[in-house]
Amino acid sequence: MASQKQQLGSGKDYYDPPPAPLFDTDELSQWSFYRAVIAEFVAALIFLYITVLTVIGNKAQTDPAMSLDACGGVGILGIAWAFGGMIFVLVYCTAGISGGHINPAVTFGLFLARKVSLLRALCYMVAQCSGAICGVALVRAFQSTYYDKYGGGANKLSTGFSTSTGLAAEIIGTFVLVYTIFSATDPKRSARDSHIPVSMLIFVYDHFSKYFMK
Repeated sequence: MASQKQQLGSGKDYYDPPPAPLFDTDELSQWSFYRAVIAEFVAALIFLYITVLTVIGNKAQTDPAMSLDACGGVGILGIAWAFGGMIFVLVYCTAGISGGHINPAVTFGLFLARKVSLLRALCYMVAQCSGAICGVALVRAFQSTYYDKYGGGANKLSTGFSTSTGLAAEIIGTFVLVYTIFSATDPKRSARDSHIPVSMLIFVYDHFSKYFMK
């Protein structure tokens, strides 16, 4: 009651949710907790599977040794649509189950803000990394020749950019991603549309990053 009066007196027309406990063992007895962990695993698996396949497919279609049509691939714009589109779909599907984190950096940021417990954060990050590994493993299993030929679709710095520049760009991009998620999930917002700004950010940033990453 005291906290409610304090918030009302501060000019807020909403209530901040209480901070998540640091370590909540009660979660281990709830099926919703395991369902959320599974959702994060599946989302990371699907995201990596689709996006890595898109990148490898584009490299194969634009490789002069493989095709005479240098413009035959989906291109930078198509890759950006694949990343942004998958985030749009997966966040929409999992937001009501697990919060739709998908990225360990997002989970870590929400943990620092006391929006998830340490136990949930650790389980989410393990599930996300495991799902990502499994997603890439599926790509390698189905497209082993192209996977090995194009380095698994991994990013490389473009000519003229240093490692420190790439690192700085990734740090800034991760910060903007977490910032956008915090803004999109602010308790003042009643609309359930957080998947829209997050996916648009991924689309724009992925399109932009291809100028210093290849």
